Amino acid sequence: MSESGSLDRPGSGGRPLSPNDLCNIGQVDHDDDNDGNFTQSGQSTSSASLSPSLYEFVLEHGRTFHKYKEGKYFLPNDEREQHRLDLQHTISKMLLKGKLGLAPVENPAHVIDLATGTGIWAIEYAEQNPLSSVLGTDLSPIQPSYLPANCRFEIDDVEDEWVYPQKFDYIHGRYMMPFIKKDWASFFASIYEHTAPGGWAEFQETVLYFQGVDDTIEGTALQKWNGLLLGGIKKMGRSATEALRMKSYLAEAGFGELGEKKFAVPMNAWAKGREQKALGAMQMINNLEGIEGITMAVFTRVLGWEPKDVEELVVAVKRDLKDRKIHAYMTILCAWGRKPEKQKAEEQKAEEQKPVETRES
Repeated sequence: MSESGSLDRPGSGGRPLSPNDLCNIGQVDHDDDNDGNFTQSGQSTSSASLSPSLYEFVLEHGRTFHKYKEGKYFLPNDEREQHRLDLQHTISKMLLKGKLGLAPVENPAHVIDLATGTGIWAIEYAEQNPLSSVLGTDLSPIQPSYLPANCRFEIDDVEDEWVYPQKFDYIHGRYMMPFIKKDWASFFASIYEHTAPGGWAEFQETVLYFQGVDDTIEGTALQKWNGLLLGGIKKMGRSATEALRMKSYLAEAGFGELGEKKFAVPMNAWAKGREQKALGAMQMINNLEGIEGITMAVFTRVLGWEPKDVEELVVAVKRDLKDRKIHAYMTILCAWGRKPEKQKAEEQKAEEQKPVETRES
C-alpha cells in the first residue's frame, strides 16, 4: 500500500485475481437501458452475562458500535447495519444456490456460528436441523429473542480462549477475517483444536478489494478509497485480503478433504444476465449501506481524517458504486475442511513417527 492510496495487489505472489480465477464473473452489459436469546453458560473465558452495560452501545458519528471489547469490530451494530447484514445473508444464499454452506456436513450434534451478527444464519440452520444444538456468538447482543428451541446466543470474542465442554461437529464463520488481530495460523489451529474428529469447519469471506474486468476502475474515487481503506485496516494490525489464503490455513492446521469456491460479485448491475444483474443490484445496496460506517471508523481512528473530509469522499465513492460504466467486482470465497477421524488421525501420527527405513519397507 503506497502513501498515495494505490493498491498493493493481493493474491498469489502479489498478483491480482483475474476473472479466470473466479467461477461466475459476468460479461459487461453494454445495453443498460434494456434491462437473541442470550445465556450465561460459563463455557468460554470471554462469554459474558447479559448485564445492562452490554446494551450501552458506543455512539460515534451518529452510529452505534459494540461496547464489549470496544473498538475491535469497526462496523456499526445499529438497526441500519443489521438490515445490511441480513441483505448480505441473502446475497450469500444466492451465491450458494439457497444453501447455508458448501461443506458436506451430515447431522452435526454441536454447531457454532462465529461472529453471528443478527443470528440469521444460526437461526435458519437450527430450523433446518432440529436435532442439532446451534450456538451463535458475537460481540454485540443484537439477535432476536424468539428462537428455535435448539438455538442460543452468547456474547463472545472468537480470539479469546475457548473452554466449551464439548468440541463442535460444525464450526461456521462469515465476514469476520478483517477484524481478527491474532496470528491467522494460530487462529485456525484453535479452530482445529475445537473441531470434533470427523467434524467440519467452513468460512465465507468477502475480500475488501475492488477489481475490474477492464480499466474502467482506474483513477476513480472508488479505487482511491479502496487503497486508503486497505492501508488503514493494515495499520490497525489486520488484513483485508488474507482471506485469499483461507484454504491454505485450513490445510496447515491439519484439516483434510478441503474445498474452496470463489465468486466474483459485480458491484452493481453492469454485468449481463438476469441473475448477475440481480446479484449486482443487491451488492450495490450492500456496499452503499456499508461504506459510510466502515470508512468513518477507519479513516478517523487510524488515518487522521476529519469527518467532513470523509463525508466528501464517501459521496464521490457512492457515485462510483452506482455507475454502471465502472465494471468492478468483489471476490467472495468459501473454504472448508474436515478434521480427520480420531482413529485415522492417530494412525497417521504413528506412521509419521516411524523411522524412515520402517516406513519404506
